[in-house]
Amino acid sequence: MKKNLFAFIAAQIMITVALAQQVGLPPADKSPMDMSYYPVNYPVLKIQDKITGALVARVIYSRPQKAGRIIFGELVEYGKVWRLGANEATEVEFFRNVKIGDKKIPKGRYTLYANVNETSWTIILSKDTDTWGAFKYNPKYDVARMDVPVQKTDASVEFFSMAFEKATTGCQLLIAWDMIKVALPVNF
Repeated sequence: MKKNLFAFIAAQIMITVALAQQVGLPPADKSPMDMSYYPVNYPVLKIQDKITGALVARVIYSRPQKAGRIIFGELVEYGKVWRLGANEATEVEFFRNVKIGDKKIPKGRYTLYANVNETSWTIILSKDTDTWGAFKYNPKYDVARMDVPVQKTDASVEFFSMAFEKATTGCQLLIAWDMIKVALPVNF
């Protein structure tokens, strides 16, 4: 019975893949896109009529896996600009004016990059959007830069992850992968 069930499931997967190829759809990406909102779970709260505040920010990013690789210092090289994830460069949209460090940021859409080092990262907010990776990164489009300390995590984070959390004067964007996390304060 178990063999038949396994064979049936395997056949269904192969048929689905074959049909997707016949209609010209690309295969699933190894680094799927994800997004995070502040306030946290904003879309769910909206459909439940439980919104208590205006939408402040949304980040859209791809989530590569660690998959046994050495991430920081090898896959993500120290001292080089990184797109914060995989595929398209990570984008953040602010739905109101915010402040990062001492820099006022007008509402709008920006690309997020990081210059990663062992003890701190420089988070870069760029007005050059809709770009792939960091291959054409140009500092002349920088809107803000902020150094944030590297923190060690208690457990390994398999998928690159970003999420907002409430902070005293606004929120912070948590960025984590492998055994590392950083937090970018966003004040409003």
